[in-house]
Amino acid sequence: MLNRIPFNRPVLVGHELDYIQQAIRGQHASGNGPFTKRVEADLEQILGAPRILLTTSCTHALEMSARLLDLAPGDEVIVPSLTFVTTAAAFALHGGTPVFVDVRPDTLNLDEQLLAAAITPRTRAIVAVHYAGIGCSMEAILEIASRRGIVVIEDNAHGLFGSWNGRPLGSFGALSTLSFHETKNVSCGEGGALVLNDASFVPRAEILREKGTNRAKFFRGEVDKYTWVDHGSSWVLSDLLAAYLLAQIEERESIQARRRAIWTAYHTRLETWAGQNGVRLPHLPAQAAPAWHIYALLLPNATSRSRVLRHLGQNGVNATFHYQPLNLSPMGARFGGRAGQCPVAEDVADRLVRLPMYNDMRSEDVEAVIDAVTAFTA
Repeated sequence: MLNRIPFNRPVLVGHELDYIQQAIRGQHASGNGPFTKRVEADLEQILGAPRILLTTSCTHALEMSARLLDLAPGDEVIVPSLTFVTTAAAFALHGGTPVFVDVRPDTLNLDEQLLAAAITPRTRAIVAVHYAGIGCSMEAILEIASRRGIVVIEDNAHGLFGSWNGRPLGSFGALSTLSFHETKNVSCGEGGALVLNDASFVPRAEILREKGTNRAKFFRGEVDKYTWVDHGSSWVLSDLLAAYLLAQIEERESIQARRRAIWTAYHTRLETWAGQNGVRLPHLPAQAAPAWHIYALLLPNATSRSRVLRHLGQNGVNATFHYQPLNLSPMGARFGGRAGQCPVAEDVADRLVRLPMYNDMRSEDVEAVIDAVTAFTA
């Protein structure tokens, strides 16, 4: 039986096509155009950041973060083992050594209680990933980092529009990164942003994003010509994609309301079934207002995870697993990763199932997912 309900799908929610046509008629399809500026201004207002730069991906925003740190060989960057590969790869690519730390068993976020033991004299940064859009214990992480003069970076690919203790996710670290991949709550297919909460990083970040040139200063009339002044790459998002993204951001309240309704329906309707089958539902700390990005189940073991994925597929529901622990990956091993290093991540990676969730998911499809899940016995 073909999958009837997809895990995810991109959705037009507003003026995407109109704005793309405006960008074309305005004859500015490359980066740093009118739509880029509008999106950056909106995000700066949402997050309270001094400056936000749109990038071609969250990966490239992380790479810019690594460049801003001027990592030297042997410099270490602490990352959670349960995360997307580029959380670590971006820093490894630019001279850093990723150090893998386990995640908390409740939120699957970086375990702040393990940080002190992982810090060495070579630690330059801690990367906090807000898994599924549920915030890390940011005050504890910041306190540990500040005592040692370590930079905190938020990989906020999942967390835009979420908050921790009333403060937006992405506003805590000196730097944070956003993703606008098509799987995210607001998207433009491929895209990202670097959030510069520490304004001292702004001048160089502009240079890095513009191929290592002072082109931004030239367009502001601060220099009469621009030239090559630093390392950099082509990390500027096309204004066509920014036009698409602006339309999505304008509809953020309706998007978030719909995603919250889907998440809440899963959480409420699956509670009894989960208790009967030894399945764990997502944990929400009291301090967290989630971004409603992912709804994930933790099955009792790897066998039951494989069985439920097969069962859901046979019933027209395309659910899926998630990250594999980076410390167990071939590249992770090159940086000292080993089996048993991150026992929580290694355990949950074999048991995790993500349910379908997208911005125009119909109520009847949500019900169909719930019916298919509750028909399964672990």
